[in-house]
Amino acid sequence: MRFYKTLDDVKVQGKTVIVRVDINSPIDPKTGRIQDNERIQAHATTLRELSDNGAKVVVLAHQGRKGDPDFLPLAQHAELLSKHVGKPVKYVPDLLGEEAEKAVRSLKNGEILLLENVRILDEESVEASPEEHAKGALVSKLSKLADFFVLDAFSAAHRSHASIVGFAAVLPVVAGRVMEKELEALSELLEKRDKIILFMGGNKPKDCISVIDMILKRGRPEIKLLLTAGILGQLFLMAEGRDLGAPSLEYIKKEKFDELVGKVKELSQKLGEKLCKPIDVACDVGGKRVEVKVGDLPAPGPIMDIGSETVALYRKLITSATPEDAIIVKGPAGAYEREEFRKGTREVFKALAESRAFTLIGGGDSSTAIILAGLKLEDFSYVSIAGGALIHYLSGKPMPGVEILKR
Repeated sequence: MRFYKTLDDVKVQGKTVIVRVDINSPIDPKTGRIQDNERIQAHATTLRELSDNGAKVVVLAHQGRKGDPDFLPLAQHAELLSKHVGKPVKYVPDLLGEEAEKAVRSLKNGEILLLENVRILDEESVEASPEEHAKGALVSKLSKLADFFVLDAFSAAHRSHASIVGFAAVLPVVAGRVMEKELEALSELLEKRDKIILFMGGNKPKDCISVIDMILKRGRPEIKLLLTAGILGQLFLMAEGRDLGAPSLEYIKKEKFDELVGKVKELSQKLGEKLCKPIDVACDVGGKRVEVKVGDLPAPGPIMDIGSETVALYRKLITSATPEDAIIVKGPAGAYEREEFRKGTREVFKALAESRAFTLIGGGDSSTAIILAGLKLEDFSYVSIAGGALIHYLSGKPMPGVEILKR
């Protein structure tokens, strides 16, 4: 049973609606301009629906953090939102001043207004309760101009920031379409499935370990298989006593990933035969791909991908999954940004696209990898646009932005 209200549960005609989205975007290093991306495209769906239903739409968003190079005004975001919404998204370089208030009050039914980067306010990034944030300038000022609050930013819902949780203390709150889809996909995985397959790669093994640990503690759904790649796969090889070779070990020690080997050993014992480790790896030797069987380690260069035999094994396991199974994907198989080390990621993702199981692909690198593999987001059951928030949720950690939907 759904614990939150959505846009289906409210009438917005003629109402002023504050919508918190997450359109924090990568910056093109050559031009300094923000890059179009799936987050902007996804949130445009919520904004278009509100506009089509006659709401006066006030959009709140952030870009970067104060002091960082990507901390920018939101003028470019308004341009891209306009393109994807299919109608103008006005922008004012103001958040709480007279210009912003005048722009909000003058909105007509169906019009959309994007206010300035909420992180220009120091209070925005303070972790506090909804009631505490409701006393701050952002919520106390803007809430007086609005009838509803729509939280659409699942990818920022792990933060108890003013624009995420504060309005819930003083306005009715509902989930936007992006938030709704993310929660539905996670419910499908964690509440409706008995068995799941995990594919865990990338270069953030701590995130992978926290997810595996939490699912094991929950007990349901049961982990049917854990397919490891990336740094996590290398750590599992280290845990069984394999010498990866100096180049890989130096990187792992530099990032202090070697401190995780003890935990990985513990997980290995708990998982038993459900654990699948690489049986061969691909390393970089003078810029060329050289494959080495695990029994022949150490590798002559840094490990950059899983090898062909591992690819074949993982493909077989993924494509043999049943419609009753679900597969969670976190991270690519290797350094997919380089063509010579894209094979593992490309073939695993192709197998996922062919699979009959419910496939949830983690955001960030995985979304980019899908495109580079020649696939489409529609080839999978659900591709999350969340990053850290998805891991936060799967790890069982508090999600303040989800909690406010229960009010």
